[in-house]
Amino acid sequence: MKLMSALLLSLSLCLPALAEEAQKEEAPQTLYYNLVPALIGNLGDGGNRLKFFKADVALRVSGAEAEARIKHHDPLIRHQLVLLFSAQTSETINAPDGREKLRQQALTQVQQALEAEEGKPVVEDLLFNNLIIQ
Repeated sequence: MKLMSALLLSLSLCLPALAEEAQKEEAPQTLYYNLVPALIGNLGDGGNRLKFFKADVALRVSGAEAEARIKHHDPLIRHQLVLLFSAQTSETINAPDGREKLRQQALTQVQQALEAEEGKPVVEDLLFNNLIIQ
């Protein structure tokens, strides 16, 4: 009987630790993947003077598997973003809500491209660490 009591007591002490470990493994980990080097290109302004953009972009994903998928598709993501940014004008970007609209368009563009390749969007959010128009 003492042996059975000791066994039950030791099991009851271990169960909360095991439950915490299972919860830690199940919780998705938020990761940020920076597109390095920065995206640089010409803007679509039709004026006499060339205008350039430089964008430092970070992608928010959940888990290491999603980050690995992003790394694999890095060239596709960069291509989509450069095409989108180069189609913009400095007036649309410098509008009061222009950068936020561009961010949302970029997120949608990346999610659609990844959904076509992976069957799911993979990227949860897109953030500008830096966006320079010159």
